[in-house]
Amino acid sequence: FSQVLLLTSAEDLDCTPGFQQKVFHINQPAEFIEDQSILNLTFSDCKGNDKPRYEVSSPYFKVNSDGGLVALRNITAVGKTLFVHARTPHAEDMAELVIVGGRDIQGSLQDIFKFARTSPVPRQKRSIVVSPILIPENQRQPFPRDVGKVVDSDRPERSKFRLTGKGVDQEPKGIFRINENTGSVSVTRTLDREVIAVYQLFVETTDVNGKTLEGPVPLEVIVIDQNDNRPIFREGPYIGHVMEGSPTGTTVMRMTAFDADDPATDNALLRYNIRQQTPDKPSPNMFYIDPEKGDIVTVVSPALLDRETLENPKYELIIEAQDMAGLDVGLTGTATATIMIDDKNDHSPKFTKKEFQATVEEGAVGVIVNLTVEDKDDPTTGAWRAAYTIINGNPGQSFEIHTNPQTNEGMLSVVKPLDYEISAFHTLLIKVENEDPLVPDVSYGPSSTATVHITVLDVNEGPVFYPDPMMVTRQENISVGSVLLTVNATDPDSLQHQTIRYSVYKDPAGWLNINPINGTVDTTAVLDRESPFVDNSVYTALFLAIDSGNPPATGTGTLLITLEDVNDNAPFIYPTVAEVCDDAKNLSVVILGASDKDLHPNTDPFKFEIHKQAVPDKVWKISKINNTHALVSLLQNLNKANYNLPIMVTDSGKPPMTNITDLRVQVCSCRNSKVDCNAAGALRFSLPSLLLLSLFSLACL
Repeated sequence: FSQVLLLTSAEDLDCTPGFQQKVFHINQPAEFIEDQSILNLTFSDCKGNDKPRYEVSSPYFKVNSDGGLVALRNITAVGKTLFVHARTPHAEDMAELVIVGGRDIQGSLQDIFKFARTSPVPRQKRSIVVSPILIPENQRQPFPRDVGKVVDSDRPERSKFRLTGKGVDQEPKGIFRINENTGSVSVTRTLDREVIAVYQLFVETTDVNGKTLEGPVPLEVIVIDQNDNRPIFREGPYIGHVMEGSPTGTTVMRMTAFDADDPATDNALLRYNIRQQTPDKPSPNMFYIDPEKGDIVTVVSPALLDRETLENPKYELIIEAQDMAGLDVGLTGTATATIMIDDKNDHSPKFTKKEFQATVEEGAVGVIVNLTVEDKDDPTTGAWRAAYTIINGNPGQSFEIHTNPQTNEGMLSVVKPLDYEISAFHTLLIKVENEDPLVPDVSYGPSSTATVHITVLDVNEGPVFYPDPMMVTRQENISVGSVLLTVNATDPDSLQHQTIRYSVYKDPAGWLNINPINGTVDTTAVLDRESPFVDNSVYTALFLAIDSGNPPATGTGTLLITLEDVNDNAPFIYPTVAEVCDDAKNLSVVILGASDKDLHPNTDPFKFEIHKQAVPDKVWKISKINNTHALVSLLQNLNKANYNLPIMVTDSGKPPMTNITDLRVQVCSCRNSKVDCNAAGALRFSLPSLLLLSLFSLACL
C-alpha cells in the first residue's frame, strides 16, 4: 500500500524520501488511552522536513509534528489497519499500521484517502448519521443555501453540532457552516470544482461548554462538475513531418487537448476533427484525424504525396477539439497543425548537356568551366546537393572539381599547369551524385555523367636555364677575363624554333660579363672573397635568357660562385691605445688581440713582435698569450708622457703577410685614486679598464 511520490529530486543520493519504516505492527490493547503515545513514525523528505503534515485514516488518532501517534480519546476498537499519510512540499508517503488482534471495520485505502467518492464513508455504529453532500459548481445567488443535514438520533439535550475542516475554520474559511441546533449544513458562496473538487469536513456534537461528546465524524462535500471549461491545446506549436510517398495511413503526429472539467464526465470527453486544410490541393482531404486519440494520418495515395508535384510542401490544418463527446452542445477549442512533406532522394541529378567545352592557357591555374546539373529534390537537403568526381582522363591529377554550394554547379579547375607542347587537348569524364543515397527504386542513369573537352592554348614561355642554380668554384683574385662557365638555356616552345640571347640581370659587384650569343661568362674585375657583396664565401649573380618571340619571353637563371680564399689580407691589432700609471707596481700595459679577414689557414696563429724600441735600454716587452693574443708590459716605470710603440703582427699564410701598427701608450700621473693624463695629452681611460676590455676580447675568441 505504501507509495512515495517525489516532488523534487533528493539532494543526497544516500537519503530515501518517505517513511523510514513502511509497516508497523501494534498489539490491540484493551483500550487506546487519550493523548498516550502509541508509537513514533519517522518521515523524511531529504530536504529538511519543512512543516510535515500528517493524516490518519481514523478520526480518533492524530500524529504530532514530532511523528508521535496518539489517540484523540479513549477507544477500544479501531479495526485491523490504520494508514498514516505524510506530506511536505518535497515528498509524500504512506505507512501502514497493522493492529494485531483488531477487528476489520475500516474501508478501503481508496475510500480513506479520497480516491473514490461514490459511496458514504463506512463508519462504526454511532448516533451521528452523515451522508456525502453533492453540490453543483457555479450556483448563483441567493446564498447561503441549505445543501444537507446531519442527524444525531441519540443527541443529548442542549448539545450542539460543530463543523470543522477546510472550508469552515481552515482556509478557505467560511464556505460551509452548520446550524448548531438542527444540523443543517449550508454553503455561503459559489463553488468551483476546478479549484477544489472535494471538501473533507468533520462533524461532532459538543456540550454547552464546547467539550466533544461524539465525533468527529467525516463529512464529504463533493462538487459536481459543470461543462464550464473549453478544451485547450497547451503544447504548441504543433509541427509534424511526413516523408513524401509515404503509404496511406501513415501517422504524422498527435494532437492532444486539455479540458479542466471532470475527466470522469462527458464534460472532459473530447473528440477531434479537421476544420480546414490549406492548401486544399491536390485533395481537400489529404489528412484524417482520429476523433478519439487525435492522431493525424495520411489518407491519400503515395503518388499524390509527391513533394516535387505539390503546389506547396507545407500544409496547415485547423484542428478542433470538442467536449461532450463531440455533441453540438459541447465547447470547442482550436489549434493549427503544420505538416511538412519531407523530401526523399527520389530524383537523381542530371547534367544539363552531355558535353562541355573549356579552353585554358598553358601554365595557368584556376576554374576553367562550371558544369550545370538539374535535380528536382529539395535544395536544402543532401538529396539535392551534388558531389562531382573525375572518373577518367586525369592521370597526372592536373584537374580537380568542387561543388559550388550556392548554385550546385561543378567548378572544374586546373591545379597543375598544363603544357601545350606535351598535350594540347584533354578529355575528362565527370560523374555527379547526391550527398544522400538514392531511394532503392531510383538509380543514376547516363545523364549523371558528362564529357569535358579542354583545349590548351599555346603561350610564349620564357627560356629555362639548366641547371638552375648554376654553381662554380674559383679562387679569389683570379685574373680579369677568366672564363667561369657557359650557361645553357632552352626554349620550352620547341615547335616555334626561336633563338635565345643572354644578358646580365644582377651583378652586385660588377665583376661579370656574358656573351649574348653563346652564354659564356667571364670576369671583368678581380674577384674578392672579402667583398661586402660576398655572403659566406658565395657570390650570387642573375642572368636573363630572352627568346625571339613576339612579344619576347624571358627566363632567369642564378649563378652561385664559391670563392676560395688566398692570403691577401694582412692581420691587424686591437686596441691601438693604452694607459699606464707612472708609479704602477704592475707593469702590464695592455693585452693585444689580432684579427684577419682571410680564412684559416691564412689567419692565426699570429706572431707578435716589437718592431723597434725608441727608448734606450729597451724598456718594453711583448709576450704571447695564445694564438690570437699577446701581453705588452714595461720593464720599468716611465715618466709621464706619450709613447708610440710599433707592433708587428704576422699571419700563418703561405706566404705570410705582416702588418706594423703603432700602439700609443699614455703614461699618466695616478695620485689619490685620480688619473691625470693631461700633461701627456692622453685619453681618459684607466689602465685597469683597458686590461679588462682586452681580457674580455680574449675570452670571446
